[in-house]
Amino acid sequence: MSESSLANRKVLVTGGSGFLGSHVVDALRARGVRDVVIPRSHETDLCDASQTRRLFETHAPDVVLHLAARVGGIGANRRQPGTFFRDNMAMGLHVLEEARRAKTAKVVIAGTICAYPKFAPVPFHEDDLWNGYPEETNAPYGIAKKALLVMAQAYRQEFGSNFVMVFPVNLYGPRDNFDLEDSHVIPAMIRKFIDAEARGERTVTLWGDGTPTREFLYVDDAAEGIVMAAERYDGADPVNLGAGFEITMRELADTIGRLTGYTGTIVWDANRPNGQPRRMLDVTRAKERFGFTARTAFADGLSKTIAWYREHREEIAAREAARKAP
Repeated sequence: MSESSLANRKVLVTGGSGFLGSHVVDALRARGVRDVVIPRSHETDLCDASQTRRLFETHAPDVVLHLAARVGGIGANRRQPGTFFRDNMAMGLHVLEEARRAKTAKVVIAGTICAYPKFAPVPFHEDDLWNGYPEETNAPYGIAKKALLVMAQAYRQEFGSNFVMVFPVNLYGPRDNFDLEDSHVIPAMIRKFIDAEARGERTVTLWGDGTPTREFLYVDDAAEGIVMAAERYDGADPVNLGAGFEITMRELADTIGRLTGYTGTIVWDANRPNGQPRRMLDVTRAKERFGFTARTAFADGLSKTIAWYREHREEIAAREAARKAP
């Protein structure tokens, strides 16, 4: 395998210790990138302009992969819409401004599928990003991320900044967040089914009516797409990162139930929100612009994620108990 164009660069990965970020760091190191900077939130608050400036002055990165985000499922977005908007907007604003000031050679920004209009034509094409308002429960988060696309393009036009933005679809995989307070749908379902079976409970209740559709991208594939964009793409146009399929929530629950060995009943609580009716990306541009295609079969990715949760289930529960203890 040829040496990555990033191999001799200093790469700053915001959110590098998080779910997506840790897999991106793995992908960089697999390419021979030795100088990877991973700022920790307890040391550098990217919501603070002065701390972000100090980070850039200290490390002077050649490339930045901006993956840091405040994220969560529908419940978390409904509880903290202002916090989700403020923190995601602030982090992006400060990182891009400091990259401009430092004349950083390249910045890749991770957006979100939540930026798309609620009723965007399926599959979602990048040109539809501005053709409507996002689904309401995720709108503050999605709009904050989409505003960074405007900033990236504006800075490119005015300052010549090489800022690139990709829009990953819903991610899943090992090291995901399995806390039911703010997890996304796949880890939440995996945990509910495995824990219910372990406790001998015969029903699991899930949100909505099971009709919405979603597309899911295995986290290792997403990491590969982001690194490929850093290596090969220098355009102003946003690029979707996805797997190019959709599945209903009901089909997803049945699949995860079968793979986890859950034998009870699934109850759908239609009084809870469904979220966006349909989600599926047009993934043509990523293949055309920098050769990215998702490789992990959905069943294989789910099996790896389930196995990871089983292996780490006790330590996850212990961490949560310690955090919630008075």
